[in-house]
Amino acid sequence: MVRNISMNLENLQTILKNDPPFRLKQAKQAVFKDLITDWSQARSFPLKLREELTEECSLEIQAKLFISKDQNSVKALITFSDGQSVETVLMRHNDGRNTVCVSSQAGCALGCAFCATGKAGFKRNLTYFEIVEQALFFARYLKNENQKITNMVLMGMGEPFLNYDNVISAIRILNDKEGFGLGARRISISTCGIAEGIRKFAKENLEVNLAISLHAPDDALRSRIMPINKKYPLKEVLDAVDDYIKETKRRVMFEYIMIKDLNDSDEIAQKLVELAKRPLCFVNLISYNSTGIFKPSSSERIKIFKMILENEGVTVTQRYRFGDDIDAACGQLAAKKL
Repeated sequence: MVRNISMNLENLQTILKNDPPFRLKQAKQAVFKDLITDWSQARSFPLKLREELTEECSLEIQAKLFISKDQNSVKALITFSDGQSVETVLMRHNDGRNTVCVSSQAGCALGCAFCATGKAGFKRNLTYFEIVEQALFFARYLKNENQKITNMVLMGMGEPFLNYDNVISAIRILNDKEGFGLGARRISISTCGIAEGIRKFAKENLEVNLAISLHAPDDALRSRIMPINKKYPLKEVLDAVDDYIKETKRRVMFEYIMIKDLNDSDEIAQKLVELAKRPLCFVNLISYNSTGIFKPSSSERIKIFKMILENEGVTVTQRYRFGDDIDAACGQLAAKKL
């Protein structure tokens, strides 16, 4: 039998279906908590079972690493058994947090003008275990430094709500106390504004954070840089957000990439104020990682833009760029590989 050289957790329950129930619990412990990289390390399992798992349920992850000069970001290009590749990024914060950004699709069909992922086109949805694999890769990586993943964001390649079922299944595995055990409130999911996905997500009874990739405060500009806005214009997206907040009583983050001379003027800031001043919403300003088409706003321009929002009573946070020197913007590495 030819061994599968890429990780495959899909067969785990099938292989263990005739074993005592505790065996699956042991397997989850070994994979997600002990972070074994090979079934030979599962010493409590019979030799024959270890051999079968090695053949049918590989734990091997094929990845190439890129580490920034300041060591604050690490990007992995993970390749699956069919040759498709996705990116996942570890971001180290000064306050000790280790955030992993994972992808939900190989490529993306939405074609946002500022994003490198769309240039490669859409290839396929990821399975739930391929999404989990990305987090598992960096959990193993951090284990070597006696550290752990503290936060996870589904903000990598692809639109999570266009791969809804696999994304939710992956989140439940990552949140499972017998599995990965990452608290729901430490997980965030970002959508470009798939309205029915937002409403469906509100019914999941998951305390996972929701973020909306906004990037423009009016339909004309948003449609120019985000074609999905023609299908889901701002009013429809914001109505879905309002329904989500009524249902969950949870905060919603509006992600806003700051792009020079495009969406960073004082006038646009005032438009954003009108949109963002709603209960339980806040704006996260993101310094743009250039992909060659646009340039990032200057630090001074971001400072002024932020001040306008705050002076009008909008809650604002700011996220800085990670890993310029390792092409850390979503899709840059995968696009180069393709």
